[in-house]
Amino acid sequence: MPEKTIFKRIIDREIPAKIVFEDEQCLAFEDIHPEAPVHVLLIPKREIASVDAITEADAPLIGHLLAVMPTIAAKYGLTDGYRVVANCGRDAGQEVMHLHFHLLGGRRLTWPPG
Repeated sequence: MPEKTIFKRIIDREIPAKIVFEDEQCLAFEDIHPEAPVHVLLIPKREIASVDAITEADAPLIGHLLAVMPTIAAKYGLTDGYRVVANCGRDAGQEVMHLHFHLLGGRRLTWPPG
């Protein structure tokens, strides 16, 4: 059996995280190495490795994750905007092979990001 990812361990409450949103499908928590004043990670509770592993059957779950973003942004008062990022694969900077979205805000974000 493969080793659990850190995100699965957070879902299972084996390691602590500052959880800011949770429902039956997803969990959001503050990033421990923030890249902006607000940096929240939103993950599905069902394990999907990356954007590349999403299937048509996952569409309702992915839609739900995106629909939750404005709720999280509102909690942080991000009325002037925020960025949502999903890295896909090691070359893109994905470090944990469990699909996750970064919600970044609280300052003016530049482009291109890197």
